Amino acid sequence: MTGVPASAAGGTGRRPAPGTKLGTAAVNQASLWNIANILTMIRLVLVPGFVLLLLADGGYDPVWRALAWAAFAVAMITDVFDGHLARTYNLVTDFGKIADPIADKAIMGSALVCLSWLGDLPWWVTGVILGRELGITLMRFWVIRYGVIPASRGGKLKTLAQGTAVGMYVLALTGPLATLRFWVMAVAVVLTVVTGLDYVRQAVVMRRAGLAAERAAT
Repeated sequence: MTGVPASAAGGTGRRPAPGTKLGTAAVNQASLWNIANILTMIRLVLVPGFVLLLLADGGYDPVWRALAWAAFAVAMITDVFDGHLARTYNLVTDFGKIADPIADKAIMGSALVCLSWLGDLPWWVTGVILGRELGITLMRFWVIRYGVIPASRGGKLKTLAQGTAVGMYVLALTGPLATLRFWVMAVAVVLTVVTGLDYVRQAVVMRRAGLAAERAAT
């Protein structure tokens, strides 16, 4: 019982037909608060908390760094699950399309900048990774009218390598593990550059094909 007469809800008491504008709006509104979007919002909320934990007590306390790593790990895990859930259960929304990449770049970007500011990571590494992400984002807008380039296996490996390397740098590691994280980050940087160049190549090919198709149609 809602206390609202059927006539006030549209005369029949039935839900709007999915094919109508009103029905589409109702479906979109209901789907906004799905589990995939909630995980994305959790990741956004984690960003300032992660930064505070990483920089707490001067940024060099092992306990605070471990807590910061835990927040970073949760953010990375939710990144995997929200996309999988959205695709598997058809929970893709306009909000998710915008918020998900923002959350990804926010947590990774804040980690890189903080680590460089603390002196743990060279600024050029942060510049290469963030420059690549910004460039690819602009490239997507450049070719979006001609199509969307799907995520490649190399891109997925790049994301995994970046997340692993940054996570290792967040922890206060010493000895062999500190040496290992250097090489993991080196692999991440190489994958970042190589996959970025491959994305540029695919974008140029896609744009040329799109322009050729437009000329042929005129």
